[in-house]
Amino acid sequence: MTFDLQYTDSKTNARAGLITTDHGQIETPIFMPVGTAGTVKAVHQTELKQDIKAQIILGNTYHLYLRPGLDVLEKAGGLHKFNGFDRPMLTDSGGFQVFSLSGIRKLKEEGAEFRSHIDGSKHVFTPEKVIDIERIIGADIIMAFDECPPGDSDYDYAKKSLGLTHRWLDRCISRFNETKPKYGYQQSLFPIVQGCVYPDLRKQSAEFIASKGCDGNAIGGLAVGEPVEKMYEMIELVNEILPKDKPRYLMGVGTPVNILEGIERGVDMFDCVMPTRNGRNGMLFTKDGIMNMRNKKWEMDFSPIQFDGVSYVDTLYSKAYLRHLFHSKELLAMQIASVHNLAFYLWLVGEARKHIIEGDFSTWKTAMIKKVSTRL
Repeated sequence: MTFDLQYTDSKTNARAGLITTDHGQIETPIFMPVGTAGTVKAVHQTELKQDIKAQIILGNTYHLYLRPGLDVLEKAGGLHKFNGFDRPMLTDSGGFQVFSLSGIRKLKEEGAEFRSHIDGSKHVFTPEKVIDIERIIGADIIMAFDECPPGDSDYDYAKKSLGLTHRWLDRCISRFNETKPKYGYQQSLFPIVQGCVYPDLRKQSAEFIASKGCDGNAIGGLAVGEPVEKMYEMIELVNEILPKDKPRYLMGVGTPVNILEGIERGVDMFDCVMPTRNGRNGMLFTKDGIMNMRNKKWEMDFSPIQFDGVSYVDTLYSKAYLRHLFHSKELLAMQIASVHNLAFYLWLVGEARKHIIEGDFSTWKTAMIKKVSTRL
């Protein structure tokens, strides 16, 4: 994987770059649709490519390990072959999912022992095993195994957790270096900066991770309950340390406003379930604000569902029709809303990139934040 930093905004830390993988190129800043179990919920692969214009999607190591399982994925030739998406992919390490199972997991130096949420069976994730799993899944970018501590962790717990994450990272890197990709294309390992909302821990973690010289770096453990101002503060602190010639990935964030604020602070890559999860519950994101499609105000609105004056699939669906589908509990409602929201998120980061290149990002971002925060 290579990263070419093409433009930097003169007034902020916003950047435009190009990531090149063996499955294609990714223009940054970029939003990555989340495909937890090998599929972006309610969205066809053709829609991902044609309507949403997704350049990269995510898979989840924990979920794919449990189902369909490694035998199936390896026999298929990896996740790209299994789900038919021939563009770049990223897999998280499963750490967040394992540690969210607080009642049914045990944390040790060796790794994390947990029980499956599906059938209660016992499993162990070590850093070495997670790298082996991610080799089998076969994503272009794979994440190191870390502990994601709660957002309200006290300092002592956060410090202890960070030490474990750093020791696990060394083991991940060793395992990555002593193994090879399985399917004839290269994979890149990204470490994850942790440290909760404690500046000294975040600084320590960013310095440790920057020293590893990996192809890219991630920022984890944010948007997990801390005040949004603290999140932005941690992003700024970390990005002053992480190398400028490597892509920076802010994990699990977030709203359109969060993404614009992250871009301003030098983040290149984002993912979040929000556009699909909220879409399935009737919420649409647009350049003019947020729409609740269950509201009566859309009952007689036969104008197309669109943003920037362009509907994601011509003018096929109206607001009134989508409202009707949600009230009728039709599955098509979830599909339309999910595709729309993802298309909007990709449009938003694409516009941010355009304005970074044109040199007026700061002015555009200020105006756009006011719009996307509005409830319509």
